[in-house]
Amino acid sequence: MSDIKLPRRLDLSVQYACNRDGVPSRVEFRRWLRAAEPGAARVTVRIVDEEEARELNRDYRGKDYATNVLTFAYGEGDDMPLPEGLPLMGDLVLCRQVVEREAAEQGKALDAHYAHLSVHGMLHLQGFDHLEDAEADDMEARERQILASLGYADPYAGER
Repeated sequence: MSDIKLPRRLDLSVQYACNRDGVPSRVEFRRWLRAAEPGAARVTVRIVDEEEARELNRDYRGKDYATNVLTFAYGEGDDMPLPEGLPLMGDLVLCRQVVEREAAEQGKALDAHYAHLSVHGMLHLQGFDHLEDAEADDMEARERQILASLGYADPYAGER
């Protein structure tokens, strides 16, 4: 038997590294992430400003701009895989200014956009992606289903 204690529920840490005005609470993030994760998980959500988001996106993805959400899954890649049996673990980084700007431009409620991006990031932690059309269709369908269960409208409705 392993000495590693697995959480029975979501072990969530939320870090506010920027102005918190309009940013959802830990309770809201917990609700959204629990709807999207299949079992035990240890996740940190970090809300950042554009400067930190740009730096992370540049350093880890080679893209020199601030993006809405970045996902860092622990054990991702071949260098140092996690031992089997551990809970889902990783970090979600959301850029407050980008999320606010996108919500306004797309005519979406701010909480709905945060919910969507939180679910989107949580699915990335589970290995979902949207590089190929079939993957994108599957991921978007899951997002729609999860968000509907939370009482939110289809986040992709205006894109068709």
